[in-house]
Parts: sequence; structure tokens; C-alpha cells
Amino acid sequence: MQAWQAPQVPTLPRPNGEFDPVRVQDTASGELQTVGPRSGTARLYVCGITPYDATHMGHANTYVSFDLLHRVWRDQGLDVHYVQNVTDIDDPLLERADATGVDWQELAEDQTELFRTDMRALRVIPPKDYIGAVESIPLVVELLHKFGPDSVYQLPEAPQDWYFAVHSDPDFGQVAGLDHDTALAIFGERGGDPERAGKRHPLDCLVWQLERDGEPAWDSPFGRGRPGWHIECAAIAEHFLGTTFDVQGGGSDLAFPHHEMSASEAAVATGEPFAKAFVHAGMVGLDGEKMSKSKGNLVLVSRLRAGGTDPMAIRLALLANHYRSDWSWTDALLTEAEERLAVWRRATGRAAALPATDLLAEVRAAMADDLDAPRALGAIDAWAAASLNVDGDDTDAPGLVADIADALLGVKL
Repeated sequence: MQAWQAPQVPTLPRPNGEFDPVRVQDTASGELQTVGPRSGTARLYVCGITPYDATHMGHANTYVSFDLLHRVWRDQGLDVHYVQNVTDIDDPLLERADATGVDWQELAEDQTELFRTDMRALRVIPPKDYIGAVESIPLVVELLHKFGPDSVYQLPEAPQDWYFAVHSDPDFGQVAGLDHDTALAIFGERGGDPERAGKRHPLDCLVWQLERDGEPAWDSPFGRGRPGWHIECAAIAEHFLGTTFDVQGGGSDLAFPHHEMSASEAAVATGEPFAKAFVHAGMVGLDGEKMSKSKGNLVLVSRLRAGGTDPMAIRLALLANHYRSDWSWTDALLTEAEERLAVWRRATGRAAALPATDLLAEVRAAMADDLDAPRALGAIDAWAAASLNVDGDDTDAPGLVADIADALLGVKL
């Protein structure tokens, strides 16, 4: 599967070659953790969309958040091996296809292309490997062969689906840190089946579902069927990034069960930890209420763009909130972002301005400190306001600030 076209990202000066390593919040430890090597390749996996509807601000917030990490690593001179999946076969997709009368493959491709278009407009750097769930089926089968009978088992009665025994991983539960009752409740709310008969434990999760009438299926040594959700990401990450890569990312609603179970499956299959850090972006609401497809209260990137909103204003509105905070989208937030964008463009459009060398250091420090984009925006705001109020004489500063905004924040001025 092809990702979207990569934006041209400017290279910023770094005279002494030194940098502060980036620290982000690791959900598993609850602490700030340094992520990425001092040199070489940083490895990042971010869970992708299930393509049955258009990209809303919750999606955009997640992918812009991890785009910041991608950009900071690149600015530090690291190569970045970024992998993202597309869950292009799953129950919600099949249900939407059935409800609309559209072929599931056509629906998946149409919505994936819309997502790619939105990400390109928001200047999100694409992943190196962009892998669909259907494309990953051989990888899932390969990973399933690595499990023993104590960790993967088949239900005794039809349909005899295959399940992962979560407690075959002694570290199960350490990603999200939930108590048993909370875990059971969330598992049921987020696609799990804790009440299903024949399972060894209510939290055990599906790894291979046998064929159902009228649903797509693929041949495998485990019977004709299709993979479960969690094993898909475990297999893709293990194949493309290897074991114990730098960051597993996604929205905070994926910490449990998805990231918890993917991590346990990979750890049991390979004998190695899944990721060094689990990093999660916050949830986005609309006027104080959670934004979700099920509620229908979605603010769509494509709809805003079609209405004439500058994608850079959308991106600035997202960046005005810290990546791991929960917040609500409002019209006022977008208006403030549009005003900020106009001020920045006026300041960087001048022939000369105030020096910006210290600004570069400020923005880099903010981004290394848990991707503090609001702090970085504030620093550029201060430079822009001062430069519009005095006659600066640094002719290189406007171009440097435009490059800072683009390279580190993804905002093209």
C-alpha cells in the first residue's frame, strides 16, 4: 500500500552538532522517558485508521502529534523508520459497507485515499512502510506459528476461532496499568468479547477468526478466515521494525486493549519486549463532548478544507494543545489559529526582522521537552509580535523563522 507524498522539510542549522534528547511521557511507567538513539535510526510504529469514514480531528491530532516526534528526530540528524498500518478488514468496515451497499474493498480504498489526502494537506511526513491488514495476513500467519499451545488455543465449539491467552505473558497489564474489573469493562466497550464461551480467560483476545457466511476470508494453516485486530499490529511491527523498537504510538483510547494485547502477543511470540515506550495522544471532543464516529459529532479535516480553511490553520489549532492532553475543538480555537497564522506570515514576510538564533534554541528546547508545541508556538508568537513592532535589521531571520515553523512544527508559512 502506498503512503502519501512527503513534504519538503528544510534543514535547520546546528553549528555544534549537539542536541537535547527528546523526552516523552511513557504510559507504561507514567514518567517522562528519553526516546530515540543518539545516532542511527529511530523506530516508530503508530496505529493507523480503520477506513470506513473520513478523517476527523481526533485522527488528525494523533498523526500530527507523532509527526512532531518524527520531525524532532529528523532535526537531530536521526534516520526515522516509521511504520503505520491501515486496518482495511475489520468488523466496523464490513458493517459500514453492508449498511451503505458499497463493496468493502472500494470503501476501504476510498476512505484510505481521503485520509492520505488529508495527511498530505496537513504536511504530515508519511511512514516509510504503510501496510494494510489484508497485506499483512502472511505476516500474521508467520507470527502465529511462533506461539506454543499454552499461549494460542482454539475454541472447543464452533465457530472454533483462535485466541491468545493473555496471561501467558507474565507482564500483561503493565502498559495501561488497569485493575481487573476496569480492564474487563473497557475490553467489552472497545471490541472485545469477555463473555464468549470457551475462552480460558475473559480477557483472552481473538487472533484468527474463522470464516463467516458472506464475509471475506483467506486460507491459512489455522483455517480459512481473517486475523484479529491486535495481532495485525504485532505482526507488522515485528516484521518491519524488529523487536523492542523505540516508540509505539496512537490515541490514548488504544492503550487498552489494543496496545496492551499487541505488546503481549509480540513479547510471547518473540521472547523480547515489544517497544521501549508507549506514547499516547489525547482525545479530542467537540464543544465539551467526546468526538467519535458513533456519536456523529465529527469535525472533518476534508470538510474544513473544502470550505476554504487553510490546512496550516487546522494544524496550528491542533498544536495549540499539548499532544497528550484531552481537549475540545471549538470555532474560537480555529479563529485563533487563523489569526496566529496571519501574524506569523506577516512577520516572516518582512525583508528584515529581529534575530532568531535564540528562537531556534527555544523551539528546539520546547520540542525536546515532551513535544511542548504550545510553548514553541508562544516563542514564535513573541518573536513575531516584537518583529512587527520594531525595525529589525537581520535579513536572514524571516527565512530562518519560516524554516523553524516548517521543520519542527510542520507549519508552512
